[in-house]
Amino acid sequence: MRPFSVALTGGIASGKSAVSDRFEQLGAAIIDTDLLAREVVAAGSAGLQEIVEAFGNEVLGADGKLDRGSLRKIVFASPGHRRRLEAITHPRIHALVESRLRAVSAAYAVIVVPLLVENFESYRWTDRILVVDVDRQTQL
Repeated sequence: MRPFSVALTGGIASGKSAVSDRFEQLGAAIIDTDLLAREVVAAGSAGLQEIVEAFGNEVLGADGKLDRGSLRKIVFASPGHRRRLEAITHPRIHALVESRLRAVSAAYAVIVVPLLVENFESYRWTDRILVVDVDRQTQL
């Protein structure tokens, strides 16, 4: 049986990690899409290979890992490049979320999605959405 799923989102330094840590202490399974995003572009992965094919070898570091700074410069220079990167990474991230969710034995799963607003359609299936909203003085 699928666990009750909550998409957790919020602004930068709003406390999403603190909230997800507390849910984990209470027994909820945590699926962090930021961590999954790193997994789909790990050295030797199909995701990284496709990124290199799309943007060139300059996005690779000497160690064979993704050079995030180089990729960032390319991607933020053009909305088309950003869409291309998202077309490579987002389906892989979503597949991992679904896979991890199927493996959850807890009654509740919290899916941490920092960019939920930009990717809402991909997470419409969740049972609830929890937004961490704090004023600027409270931000970490």
